[in-house]
Amino acid sequence: MRYPMSVVTKALIIAVAVAVASVAHAGVSVVGSLTHERIVSIGKSYQGVILLKNVGKEPAEAKVYQRDYLFFADGHSVYGDPGSVPRSNAAWITMSPKRVSVAPGHVVSVNYGIQVPTDSTLSGTYWSLVMVEEITSGSPEASKPSQDKVTFGVTQVFRYGLQIVNHIENTGISDLKFIDTKLLNDETGKILQVDVENTGTRWFRTLLWADLFDETGGFVGRFDAGTLRAYPGTSIRFKINVSEVPPGTYKALVVADCGGDAVFGATYTLKLKD
Repeated sequence: MRYPMSVVTKALIIAVAVAVASVAHAGVSVVGSLTHERIVSIGKSYQGVILLKNVGKEPAEAKVYQRDYLFFADGHSVYGDPGSVPRSNAAWITMSPKRVSVAPGHVVSVNYGIQVPTDSTLSGTYWSLVMVEEITSGSPEASKPSQDKVTFGVTQVFRYGLQIVNHIENTGISDLKFIDTKLLNDETGKILQVDVENTGTRWFRTLLWADLFDETGGFVGRFDAGTLRAYPGTSIRFKINVSEVPPGTYKALVVADCGGDAVFGATYTLKLKD
């Protein structure tokens, strides 16, 4: 095999987990991808544009600002001040305008520029977020605050986070660490849960799967977990559904393909129960 493999042997037992997700929609929405990715060169400058559309029936306002961004396999994310993450590119980015008004059905542009520092030590991937947050009519920030009587309640504020990602040409290292693996029972069935961390200096998109073998060494099947991406210093969680595998003891070769020669593997012993 061509895997630069770190081999780990563990006996895993069934536990219980439940995941909940929610989706919301706003009057001001971002047109196109929420990731702007670009290969850049040291000392060079670049231009980009963010398109915002008012999908509602009333005039809308939004503000644009920056945050740093980290995420982890356990589901929590950190939106730090610009420049708080070692690989932040927030200081490279300038934006205009930082506040927009959008008529119903119309699209406006927010232009941004990227000035890569003249620093020969730069290598790998740098990133940050551009936040687009709708300003509600009842907010003190609104250009025409609501004249209604003050009431107490809960106001939903919608915001989008656009990831601005820069790779310093072809520099940086792709490296991965398997940090936790569990067998779970959830509402979708038996799940092999695999957490991995990007311990390198360049982001990667990881395709992960598990090849299962029975106690005689016979190949049982390949089970895919899909593709996720991770920045340096972040971690991600994959879930592999093994519900159709009969009860028994199996060897699992878990493979994480990060592209090119960056392929990593680990072996586990799985004890599947009814």
